Amino acid sequence: MRMFTVTPSCRRPVRRGGVRHVISTALACGVLLAGATACDQGAARRMSGGAPGAASAYPGQAVGGRLPGVGDRMWSEVPAGTGQAVVVYGERRDLPDSLVVLYQKRDSTWVRTASWPGHNGRLGWTEDHRMDDERSPAGVFTLTDAGGTLADPGSRLRYWRDDHAYATMLPPEQIHAHDFDYVIAIDYNRLKGVPPFDWSRPDGVEKGGGIWLHMDHGDGTSACVTVPEPAMKTLLRTLDPARQPVVVLGDRAHLAA
Repeated sequence: MRMFTVTPSCRRPVRRGGVRHVISTALACGVLLAGATACDQGAARRMSGGAPGAASAYPGQAVGGRLPGVGDRMWSEVPAGTGQAVVVYGERRDLPDSLVVLYQKRDSTWVRTASWPGHNGRLGWTEDHRMDDERSPAGVFTLTDAGGTLADPGSRLRYWRDDHAYATMLPPEQIHAHDFDYVIAIDYNRLKGVPPFDWSRPDGVEKGGGIWLHMDHGDGTSACVTVPEPAMKTLLRTLDPARQPVVVLGDRAHLAA
């Protein structure tokens, strides 16, 4: 198992246990690489009005037997036993703006229960994510582990609080001070059942990792998906391991394929 320490300075060599590692701050998911220029309200205004999962849809809306805007390819990756899905509708392939929608299955029908404006990788999306490419990986991934710098707000997912471990991943800019107050690990290139800040990479370090749902800072990320604080609390209190929750990621065109 490879262990990494993330430092605020990009590619600063770090010495641990006599071994020298070159680390990028992009390993700490969601780190902003440009100044914050957007706000949640602005992102909401940019959402496609009539598109599947659009902000104009209302909470509690029954949407049928499959997730809106998710085509055959992605739908086939959603486990049959899944009863909760967070769908991240990226506006376009090369944009950081998203709409994040929580769906829950009631009997055989999916119901939209909440939605929020969000952000993804600052350069958009990719089907072949690589470390430091500043794009979020498109695909379907399970959600099993959570944590943060703050006390557990009532998470159904296993929750690891460690203010030091998460704080060391943040750059010094004040705008990022609360990025990791609450996080949910996206099971991309990680081990399940361990803290989100565990840096094991089963598919290799070059494939990136440390990709989370976490607190929004107003603009694009290194690869994570961010939502406002109320959204993080809702997700933590709602996502139930017994319902096999997943996150479905991608720009709208990719999702619909």
